[in-house]
Amino acid sequence: MRSSQGDALKVALLGCGSVGSQVVRLLREQADDLTARVGAPVELVGVAVRRPDAKREVEVPEGLITTDAEGLVTSGVDVVIEVIGGIEPARGLILSALEHGASVVTANKALLAEDGVTLFAAAEKAGRDLYFEAAVAGAIPILRPLRESLAGDRVRRVLGIVNGTTNFILDKMDSGGTGFSEALEEAQALGYAEADPTADVEGFDAAAKAAILASLAFHTRVAAADVYREGISDVSAADVASARDMGCVVKLLAICDLTEGPDGPAVSARVHPAMIPRSHPLASVREAYNAVFVESDAAGQLMFYGPGAGGAPTASAVLGDLVTVARNRLDEVTGAGESAYAELAVLPIGQVQTRYHVAIDVDDRAGVLAAVAQAFAEHDVSIQTVRQEGRGDDAQLVVVSHRATDEALSATVEQLRRMPEVRDVSSVMRVEADGE
Repeated sequence: MRSSQGDALKVALLGCGSVGSQVVRLLREQADDLTARVGAPVELVGVAVRRPDAKREVEVPEGLITTDAEGLVTSGVDVVIEVIGGIEPARGLILSALEHGASVVTANKALLAEDGVTLFAAAEKAGRDLYFEAAVAGAIPILRPLRESLAGDRVRRVLGIVNGTTNFILDKMDSGGTGFSEALEEAQALGYAEADPTADVEGFDAAAKAAILASLAFHTRVAAADVYREGISDVSAADVASARDMGCVVKLLAICDLTEGPDGPAVSARVHPAMIPRSHPLASVREAYNAVFVESDAAGQLMFYGPGAGGAPTASAVLGDLVTVARNRLDEVTGAGESAYAELAVLPIGQVQTRYHVAIDVDDRAGVLAAVAQAFAEHDVSIQTVRQEGRGDDAQLVVVSHRATDEALSATVEQLRRMPEVRDVSSVMRVEADGE
């Protein structure tokens, strides 16, 4: 039974940075529309911050700012929006909010990937909602389709560009021929990369998002620690040029697969740079945009594309969750909770199969190619194509394999590096493509 439209739903906001400021703006600018959509007024009653005197993108109404976050979330509010990020104090504040009867909307990918189990259990115990669309890919609606729209389907694969910083860097390396360092400097100058870009360029941000995507897609608990991770700091201009020669482009991909393990169906989740054909829809994703490609049994192939970060886009996703959670509060119901019934094993990276692009610096003399091919054969890694570049004393062999396990490929590379004919294995990159 809906309560009277005159009873305002009280909302507390934790954090007022780039996302939080835009949440405040949208709540004010769209107040009448939100009332109509929810069925009752939505009233912002407090904004918890660490530095009350800090300059903000949007002016917060007088009297709403507080440094007492714990007091705010336990004051009887209906919904708590958490956009402060990090593990603590966010985890403690969310748990307190749920315990005191508030539903929660969060954008905290790191916390959900590390300890989502605790949060979901607390929400279920409290009989409250925990929504988190803004945790992955900004304004792109991808989590709710996985959580609800595709709940009657079997998702086979989720393949995505989920970090705008790395996509901008790799796009500049591809389109402008620049090196990694130069592209990173440009990204920092334009505000796409932080002063310390480690979380982005080393894949930590994307790995947290991959854990969330895999958990939802395959109804299995997948934590950030289960996700294999490689960043893009070792991607060279030569790698990008070699990909171009193959008709491919290099992207940092989050790849989540429903696959077959030694003991039956299993899940794999990984984040790493990979070459993909320029004909693939993800290859055309430019600049700092994100896109997620989903393959399922009944729906087939779906692609979700848009701005994956930024204050306003992320705030849009937050308000979408707020409307749903607020409606549920009025109807005295809750939405979909955690779905982890499948309890599938998560494969280690060594058992995951894909194709590989391997660049090998060798002596340019007779018999070298045969020796290199023998090393691949000894580890049951089949060669699809091989080409030789360079003349004189030095040459480079570029080998593209058929599908093989990561374990087999790693053993092959180790053997190659011990061979007297091989000067260096200068690059190893996975190739993700249709077919095979």
